[in-house]
Amino acid sequence: MRFPFYQVDAFAQRPLSGNPAAVCLLDAWPDDALLLNLAAENNLSETAYLVPEARGWRLRWFTPKAEVALCGHATLAAAQVLHEIADGARHTACFVTLSGVLNCTREDQGWRLDFPALPLLRCVDLPALPGVRVMEAWQGMDTVLVLQDAAAVRAFDPGHALHAAFAPRRGLCVTAPGVAIGCDFVSRFFAPRLGIVEDPVTGSAHCALAPLWAARLGRAALQARQLSARGGEVHCRVVGDRVHLVGQAVTVIRGEVFL
Repeated sequence: MRFPFYQVDAFAQRPLSGNPAAVCLLDAWPDDALLLNLAAENNLSETAYLVPEARGWRLRWFTPKAEVALCGHATLAAAQVLHEIADGARHTACFVTLSGVLNCTREDQGWRLDFPALPLLRCVDLPALPGVRVMEAWQGMDTVLVLQDAAAVRAFDPGHALHAAFAPRRGLCVTAPGVAIGCDFVSRFFAPRLGIVEDPVTGSAHCALAPLWAARLGRAALQARQLSARGGEVHCRVVGDRVHLVGQAVTVIRGEVFL
């Protein structure tokens, strides 16, 4: 097999920032084992695989350890690749995924991703974590812990024991108000069970975080910042049961896979 390969920095305005994703363009689906092994070889948070079909493109996402049901930054990366191979003439992308049909539209600020809002249920009991003041705890696709402020999110150390404690969920997200650093809310995201120690910028987590913060701040449009080492900005808007995420992307590697 030979097929095109791209590496794209998503939710980034310049190379070597944001969240890198691999994008592979296929003519047909090989065995899932090959998709997983290549994702492990790439060793990025996500590798996106695209196969053309009547409605657009079938899109699947793989971490180094598993296929996932929703990924924001690799979807953004896939839309950017399709735009580039069409010499800038393609301004929309329609992806058929495990989370339904996802539409992406190119705008002045970047790509707008139309994603489902992810529900959260508030936990009655708060986890007791050494050295961490947990204000609220929520459960959904991920465990979400609301901390005191951006400084607490930046200083948060999940530790091996914490990874084990939250193993049943896809990942662990910590979040807090971001007013002190010029945004509406901040976050960090950890998914060691999926082979992701810390994800630089997690679009799918904002499908739960945006409705949470929109409800408490009383407005639908929000500016978010993920406080990983690489960092990233995500513009969010809650539209009914959907969340629109807006971000930019930069292609840094183009090549070909030989298998």
